[in-house]
Amino acid sequence: QVQLVESGGGSVQDGGSLRLSCTASGRTLSMYTMGWFRQAPGKEREFVAAISGNGLSTEYEDSVKGRFTISRDSVKKMVTLQMNSLKAEDTAVYYCASTSTWGWAGRSGNFGSWGQGTQVTVSS
Repeated sequence: QVQLVESGGGSVQDGGSLRLSCTASGRTLSMYTMGWFRQAPGKEREFVAAISGNGLSTEYEDSVKGRFTISRDSVKKMVTLQMNSLKAEDTAVYYCASTSTWGWAGRSGNFGSWGQGTQVTVSS
């Protein structure tokens, strides 16, 4: 079992940047796909980005490509989402997640472990 804790959320103006971090405890993460998801008020949770265990494969939701970057440090058991050029529509609670099975799965992975979420608010 893995425990995930997000940090780094906050409030910024349109065009600003934030860096989200997800720290894991429990089992090692190096074999699992890690992902970021978000949920805006009144909307379903949606995929944002994912990264493979070795960090060599990534996948992004179309609306964040070129603005967000996902990375990981397996030694530190940390996954980071660097968010630049933020827009009001990026406002949401952001969740870190880990798959329950080994290997690269992208957005279609079986994400069985979730953090509690961190709020990101972008004002225009």
